Amino acid sequence: MIKRCISLTLCIFSVITGFAQSKAGNPGFILLDQHELQTVNDNYHKGDAITIKQVNELVNGADSLLNAGPYSVTFNKAKLAPSNNKHDYVSQAPYWWPDSSKANGKPYIRKDGRRNPEIYLLHDDSQMGKMSSAVKKLALAYYFTGKEQYAQKAATLLKVWFIDTATRMNPNLNYAQYIPGINDGRGIGIIETLSLTAIPDAISLLHNSKYFDAPLINGVKSWYKQYADWMLNSKNGKSERSQINNHGTNYDLQLATFALFTDNGTLAKKVINEFTIPRIDQQFTTDGMQPLELVRTRAWDYSNMNLNAWARLAVIADELNIDLWHTQTLDGKGIKGAILFLMPYALKQKAWTYPEIGKIEYGNFKHTVHFAQGKYPDIDFKDFYNKFPVENELEFIE
Repeated sequence: MIKRCISLTLCIFSVITGFAQSKAGNPGFILLDQHELQTVNDNYHKGDAITIKQVNELVNGADSLLNAGPYSVTFNKAKLAPSNNKHDYVSQAPYWWPDSSKANGKPYIRKDGRRNPEIYLLHDDSQMGKMSSAVKKLALAYYFTGKEQYAQKAATLLKVWFIDTATRMNPNLNYAQYIPGINDGRGIGIIETLSLTAIPDAISLLHNSKYFDAPLINGVKSWYKQYADWMLNSKNGKSERSQINNHGTNYDLQLATFALFTDNGTLAKKVINEFTIPRIDQQFTTDGMQPLELVRTRAWDYSNMNLNAWARLAVIADELNIDLWHTQTLDGKGIKGAILFLMPYALKQKAWTYPEIGKIEYGNFKHTVHFAQGKYPDIDFKDFYNKFPVENELEFIE
């Protein structure tokens, strides 16, 4: 390992070696685990009754998508971006509401954690989410069954969203999460493209299909390359990169994923080493708390969402031979401490006393533990899995 200082107060240990294009024996997965996929696939084709039931449920869901969509930012356009270009993604800031003391309600005022229903009048975000979810489900159905109908549908959805000139989304988020009376868009809106991190692995699942030829794959990659460049160099992109809370973490997660997908290992390493690792000192305390998330009105939700992004970044870092799981400040801040901090609350050994106006959910923490369990042999996860048993082999794949 190499010791290096990234600030006067922070020294980090990490391994910086060459970029591994993909895990051994897979077509280039970034976040999906090839071994887990293969295990489920083997059990399915060996006739394991439980696995067959679970895969059949997935396939039935994919069947329902064969007539769904397609999806596009050019469809159901209730409002154009200030550019007046229907291909430009547009969304409204969720936690900003009309000011009742103003005649026209502008400028809007912030109510953290409380979603203004006006945001649902704009459909670009939901269109993107539906497209990403559908492509992933169709890709998994193709992987398990080999039926080309799922790949054909996924190819159509990708072409409409990323390639076809009449319907494609422009590769920018200049007008995401605008605030009426204040701005036309914010860097904070970049978190809304988080669902696009599912597409690269979906394409890896589909790469053997006759419908996934070079023009399609290269066309999607070209879009991602342009969007990654926009994230790196635009005003909004630089603004989001400067955010020190979960927005910065999820910016890194997206950019590193998109860099790997577009074969830019140099950029992916730059993200982890220059953007992500310095956030450890900013985001964690020595006892594992995430203060920037704990002050939110949905502290549990934000703490777990942010930590899950860290876990996914650690998976990506593994691909780059950088051990983010064990990268710590000299005083012990890091991912491991954050997991240990949240664990007793998940196990109901402690009562959550921080703000939480929403329902306590455990999905993100379950996924974080799943990613982390093999990384910390000194942590006994037995109590956690007794409380949250894995009942569906597809739970951590979907």
